[in-house]
Amino acid sequence: MLLRKLFQQLQSITWFQGPNHRRGNLSKPSTSGLCVVCSGIDITRILRDGLQEQDMVPLGFLPDIMKKSNHCALCRLIFSLVRHSWCLDDHPGLDVANIYCSFWAPGFGPPGPRLGEKERCRRLRLHVSSWPPEITTSLLSSRSPSHLSIQLLAEDAHMVSKRKYLHGRRMKDVVDIRLIRRWIKLCESKHKGSCLSARVWPNNEKLPDSLRMVDVMQMALVGAPQNCRYAALSYVWGGGGEEYWTSMANLSPRTQPAGLDVSVIPETILDAIHLVQRIGERYLWVDALCIIQDSLEDKAAQIHIMGQIFSRAVFTIFAAGGDSARSGLPGMSVGTRACRQHVEVVQGLHLAIPLPSIWEAIARSTWNTRGWTFQELLLSHRRLFFTKYQVYFECAEDGWCEDVEESRFPRLHNHPVRASVSTGLFLPGFGMNETMTLASYADVITRYSHRLLTYESDVVTAMTALLNAMTATCEPPGSNARKAFRFGMWIRYLDHSMLWQPRLHVSHTRRTVTDGEHSRWPSWAWTGWVGGVHYDDETYSMGATFPGTIHAPPAESLVTAWHIIEEDGNIVQLEVERFVSSIETSSNSYVPTKSHISDTKLEFIPPPGTLVFRTQRAHFKVLRIDDIKTMPHSIFDIIPLSPASSKRAGRIILPSSTPCSTVFEFIVVSRCGGIRRIQDLYDDLVWGPVYFGCMLHVMAVREACDPRIRERVGLGVINEGAWLKSRSEESAVLLG
Repeated sequence: MLLRKLFQQLQSITWFQGPNHRRGNLSKPSTSGLCVVCSGIDITRILRDGLQEQDMVPLGFLPDIMKKSNHCALCRLIFSLVRHSWCLDDHPGLDVANIYCSFWAPGFGPPGPRLGEKERCRRLRLHVSSWPPEITTSLLSSRSPSHLSIQLLAEDAHMVSKRKYLHGRRMKDVVDIRLIRRWIKLCESKHKGSCLSARVWPNNEKLPDSLRMVDVMQMALVGAPQNCRYAALSYVWGGGGEEYWTSMANLSPRTQPAGLDVSVIPETILDAIHLVQRIGERYLWVDALCIIQDSLEDKAAQIHIMGQIFSRAVFTIFAAGGDSARSGLPGMSVGTRACRQHVEVVQGLHLAIPLPSIWEAIARSTWNTRGWTFQELLLSHRRLFFTKYQVYFECAEDGWCEDVEESRFPRLHNHPVRASVSTGLFLPGFGMNETMTLASYADVITRYSHRLLTYESDVVTAMTALLNAMTATCEPPGSNARKAFRFGMWIRYLDHSMLWQPRLHVSHTRRTVTDGEHSRWPSWAWTGWVGGVHYDDETYSMGATFPGTIHAPPAESLVTAWHIIEEDGNIVQLEVERFVSSIETSSNSYVPTKSHISDTKLEFIPPPGTLVFRTQRAHFKVLRIDDIKTMPHSIFDIIPLSPASSKRAGRIILPSSTPCSTVFEFIVVSRCGGIRRIQDLYDDLVWGPVYFGCMLHVMAVREACDPRIRERVGLGVINEGAWLKSRSEESAVLLG
């Protein structure tokens, strides 16, 4: 009730600009006084000289600051900062009674010959004594920065003996195109291509003859000139579009000067065209215009080269401020964005709350939920984001945004813009002068699988360019992406790829929609399911702080050979790199099957996409850990049928609809690597002490429509000793 009442009071104050405010650059700065606590703080000295964290200035408890926000300008800034950073509107009952606040003032920009320690920009950093668990979880899920800061506007930098560099910039209703041109020029002139060194396709590679561009000077579609400079556009279609798409019928007229009818082009694309014109570039690639939408042949050809298109673009425009092609680019014209800067006058200084970081802005956008936009993000090297808050630019080395002044080239590690811009956008180990790693592959799949597709059959098509890039950088020269990544699974590391898990709170349904390439979607692949998945390299023992992760990386491959049924019905062996364990084989160790699949005669031809391999299988019972069924998936104990039938041997994630005491068939996949709190996963008094590799990755399976074929139900881990004491048998498995 206290928070709700304070929110109502806060919204009634005229200086606050809510989301529906459409005009004005800034709210009128308040000249109100300060409370007793804030009036005793020398803000000018702190911003001039800085303040170490150990010397923080106490401000008081957060509820008291909230109460004073209607008459104290600094308290109002603090309350607004916490409110928006923590999204308190979404947590009206949040307990903040015991949260104590303090201030300190770190510096930004490296001290040195060009910028001395005294000249460094300072920000007021808010320190809170504790973080509510709900807020911590929310910030982690959105990858938002945890620090809370207030910046001085550059117009007052001289009052604290500073330069304008890295101080706040006043926002305008309309984007200053000169600023964008300057960002691009700075990147090109200062980096000299170093931020593009991770290109998958070399600059001297010939552009495909089939590639078209929008010539923004002639307003026509043209064949892409070799080595031309061009921008690309990433946006949300939002359904429909036949009236402006390029088709076989309108292709020829559109190749003539002024052939593009601007009256039918939606606002987002039209704004992008105007932006490219004003920046001084000539060519723009837009999928709806540059791909013949009613030609399956042209679509397939353009999708195949889409990675090259975005990788070689001078920059990519990301329309992350709307939910359709009709939304436009916020800030390109008057009235298309609400200025959300909050500025207060405190002791004669204009202080402002920094606008959301680029990742926060993107995380809240519709654009960030769409499947096709994901590879466009990862394959672009210079990124220009239009969001509802402001415009951001980033490359592999630096970043800029509208609400922070840059009077010199940053290239800083301790830099407020770069620190926020880079967070979460570049993936570790890929796109930054390194090859793809298993960890970055897992991150790619986790983030992509949570996005939405208008047509579920596009799940692989929408990441074709990314898979091509992974193949070009991570597989031997000449490798075929269709063989390297089948159904989105990295075949070389299939033992690891098989360890995907559904989030406990995410619903999963089988992907039944077919396309022209795949006749079915197998259950063993994450692409066979609609719903987000994740990989975790460490286990938190099912029920610890982060439940829902029951596997660790494979330590040993326990399937000696994997085969797959091709579309033509042939069975071929997959090129899977085996993990070799240092564990010595003994009578107390699981021994992989030695027989080959060729030793098994198949009496029928399984459907394409079916995995065929030999392993051991056994039956176990599963028991739900608790009776909570509010989430789509739950954690279950794995219980042997005999002996010691009441003693848990492992754990698994299964659909919550699974009845307790259900008996499943389990198959062995691989040996599990190091697991945290492994003793929580099984009864060590029954199955023996903990040792490295004592857990096996197992998959619960059931009969598919064809009883000769199995399909995945869930993945878990089981104690090796418990498995060895079960009535297991070696068998050929057909996993569809």
